[in-house]
Amino acid sequence: MTDRTAIARFSSEDVEAHLAGLTEILHASVMAGASINFILPYAPSDAARFWIDKVRPALDGGKLVMLVSWVEGRIAGTVQLDCDMPPNQPHRAEIRKLMVHPAFRNRGIARALMMEIERVAADQGRSLITLDTRTGDKAEPLYASLGYVTFGIVPGYARDVSEDRFDDCSFMYKRLGPQPGASV
Repeated sequence: MTDRTAIARFSSEDVEAHLAGLTEILHASVMAGASINFILPYAPSDAARFWIDKVRPALDGGKLVMLVSWVEGRIAGTVQLDCDMPPNQPHRAEIRKLMVHPAFRNRGIARALMMEIERVAADQGRSLITLDTRTGDKAEPLYASLGYVTFGIVPGYARDVSEDRFDDCSFMYKRLGPQPGASV
């Protein structure tokens, strides 16, 4: 990563103010094959609707934390922490939508975003993080290198972004500290 990289926490107002940049990163990521719930064809207007209809309300409701990485004045990456857990899981959060714009990949941005979102999760008292990723994707070794453990693979879990097939999905977790009430 360069010295001109910064990570910021976004509010719903930030989503509105930076909708063009967020739309660009999401659209570019999907077009590059990222398995983040969307399939082709995928228009920029679809990406904009995602940020406005899904992310902004969750940020307003305090159910989601979103971090954005900036490089040279552009949105280069983003990650979300879903904190909307059931009453019996107040210690847990889920990583969602880690993406790095194709123009900024292989610079350590994804790793930096993950490390910062883990810090945010720990600050909120979350001691267990879960995530899922397409099995064999480039992100899977990144997660493993950060200490995430695969606890299962579901065959044919999600439709491929561009091909008429279903891809396997790896489910992973990481403990950030001792589990409340867990025996050691």
